[in-house]
Amino acid sequence: MIRSNNVTELIITGLFQDPRAQNVCFAVFLPVYLTTVMGNGLIILTVSVSKSLHSPMYFFLSYLSLVEISYSSTVVPKFITDLLTKIKTISLEGCLAQIFFFHFFGVTEIILLTVMAYDRYVAICRPLHYMTIMSHTVCQFLVAGSWLGGILHSLVQILVTLQLPFCGPNVIDHYFCDLHPLFKLACTDTFVEGVIVLANSGLISVFSFLILVSSYIVILVNLRNHSAEGRHKALSTCASHIMVVILFFGPAIFLYMRPSSTFTEDKLVAVFYTVITPMLNPVIYTLRNAEVKNAMRRLWQKKVDSGME
Repeated sequence: MIRSNNVTELIITGLFQDPRAQNVCFAVFLPVYLTTVMGNGLIILTVSVSKSLHSPMYFFLSYLSLVEISYSSTVVPKFITDLLTKIKTISLEGCLAQIFFFHFFGVTEIILLTVMAYDRYVAICRPLHYMTIMSHTVCQFLVAGSWLGGILHSLVQILVTLQLPFCGPNVIDHYFCDLHPLFKLACTDTFVEGVIVLANSGLISVFSFLILVSSYIVILVNLRNHSAEGRHKALSTCASHIMVVILFFGPAIFLYMRPSSTFTEDKLVAVFYTVITPMLNPVIYTLRNAEVKNAMRRLWQKKVDSGME
């Protein structure tokens, strides 16, 4: 239970105080969120119904899209509706729930991106054994491990937070609930809790990023033995993944591997990886992947043909 708690409701300062700026944000971020849900949902639908996309790479891609929808939906819908209200509030229990699911889906995505890098390593460096190593059972196990890792990470974060007393003030300096802004409201020193968060959040990002970089270094070294056509095909499949990794890991490491602050820049960086990045991922994967684009065309043509009957 939360100790010595006199706070039941929190006031969120939001991204900007200017009502005109909030209206602009609403007009921009609502279409972005809808695009995120529809774009990632289209990838899930395309992979599930297209026989040509039943390889492990697309199996992981469909789960990545599911995580992106869930991750974005943890923060963005309330953020968008708050842009239309003068006083933005959330219950303490709701705040803790938002923190749990935000970190749950965030770390699940980190682990899943690492798994996808391993998949590309096996496909390029051990192509003859690819389907044996990346069997359907192994793929399911890796996805389940990603979800389990996210749950364990979030449980640690929440158990640390539940020990803190909140007796006022109740104004959280952010546009959603996260650990560092919430810790500033605790009626006790949170240095130890901050170190635990740093180790639990930041180091997971750094270690996963190092594994990803190492995987791609090995892949690039191995590609020297391939033909020019083989190198081009392999690099094209890896490029999309590398772009997604950079877009996701860059802001996360920036925010969690340094002391917390109240800078507006921190909020803007958070907007990038909570609102913008989930929308960009399906765009990146579809624009750079001919198989996905062709499968989407076939799916659309099938829908058009059925509608004309």
